Amino acid sequence: MSIAVEEGQLGGRKLRRVVYEAHQLQKRVSELATEISGAYGPEDRLLLIGILKGSFVFLADLVRRMTIPLQIDFVVASSYGPGQSSTGDVQLLYDPPAPLNGRAVLVVEDIVDSGTTLLNLVPKLRARGPSSLEICALLHKRKIPLDPRWVGFDAPNEFLVGYGLDLAEDFRHLPYIASLQLTDELTDVS
Repeated sequence: MSIAVEEGQLGGRKLRRVVYEAHQLQKRVSELATEISGAYGPEDRLLLIGILKGSFVFLADLVRRMTIPLQIDFVVASSYGPGQSSTGDVQLLYDPPAPLNGRAVLVVEDIVDSGTTLLNLVPKLRARGPSSLEICALLHKRKIPLDPRWVGFDAPNEFLVGYGLDLAEDFRHLPYIASLQLTDELTDVS
């Protein structure tokens, strides 16, 4: 895919590079769906909890490929403000009302970066008594010793956008994951 072809979607911003093409994402999501489907059965009463807003594209593609009964809910958690780094303060804006006691819970996250969101969220969910609680992350930057059971890709230490990931709510709609060229970078991407 050419970055120039998608330039209209970028609102004048420049990408440094495409890190994962759309076809690579779809292939890996299919693989994850197969692995996860094989790990659970109907008796687990699997509940996937997507962390909004970033996980929504990944979660939608993932569940459409899964072959087992499941339910879906969401949490709205934020540790980012309008900038490019975590504030460290996690705000739970929506907490799922679904009962977790005695059922398998899979938290679906777009990216494990600082780990702040998951390190705050997981203990709260565990306290609600699920029979198991696992994490599936599309991307993992490997900056912290948090080890999700399922990881789509290791991520470079760059600011990534697309496929649900954003910068101040922009770029979530891109069908690929790219590294955003920061305003102080003068290199032209072609």
